Amino acid sequence: MNQITVTGMVLASTSIGEYDRRVVILTKERGKIAAFAKGARRPNSALVGVTSPFSFGEFEVYEGRTSYTLMSASISNYFQELRTDVEGAYYGFYFMELANYYAREANDETQMLKLLYQTMRALVNPRIPNRLIRYIYELKTLCINGEAPQVFECVCCGDQEPEFLFSVKKGGIVCKGCKMDKDRRSVDGRLLLPSTLYTLQYIVSSSVERLYTFLLKDEVLEQLGEIVTSYLEEYLGKQFKSLEILETIEKEVAK
Repeated sequence: MNQITVTGMVLASTSIGEYDRRVVILTKERGKIAAFAKGARRPNSALVGVTSPFSFGEFEVYEGRTSYTLMSASISNYFQELRTDVEGAYYGFYFMELANYYAREANDETQMLKLLYQTMRALVNPRIPNRLIRYIYELKTLCINGEAPQVFECVCCGDQEPEFLFSVKKGGIVCKGCKMDKDRRSVDGRLLLPSTLYTLQYIVSSSVERLYTFLLKDEVLEQLGEIVTSYLEEYLGKQFKSLEILETIEKEVAK
């Protein structure tokens, strides 16, 4: 076996047998890996804390033929604030579940890991609304995985006029001249506020480090959420358990 050090974040942790755990770690060096942490559920084990979701740092693992074994870890950020914030924690669980869905073993997941880490940092910042963090994260995740909508020119003709509709079916923005198809039927879509269009363009084109540096007016945030949510439903087509719980929590809070 080969012992290596990887930098990453624990996405999920599952109990195995009486004392062990199986952890899924998103790493910079090896993509998404699954590792067995032997004895991690024993009270005096050094692996008790480091196998918890949200844990970010360096992990010493043995690489076997078919699996990894976690030997030790040096955690630089546990994101402990989320452990006392139920709503924030479920946002975090959802973000990790989405990362887990997209990430692959032996793939270069550097950008995905960087996005997840910066998103968690934003999540524990009380000045940034959780809903804004969610929409930015969802859209940027699609970008990193090559599924971003076209937001810089009309998907039909390439025009760059000031006013656009966003069409989920077409996969991006549509100019006024193309809002009717060849059979004179209306293309699905909603007229974008100028600030919403700029926000979409900013998220798609900006580096991860510059994503969580702005706030939005309520009407822009609302439209951004409608667009990103509809786009995900159309092209992802997967239900996430953590998101269902999160939406239930938010409904209860709103009462």
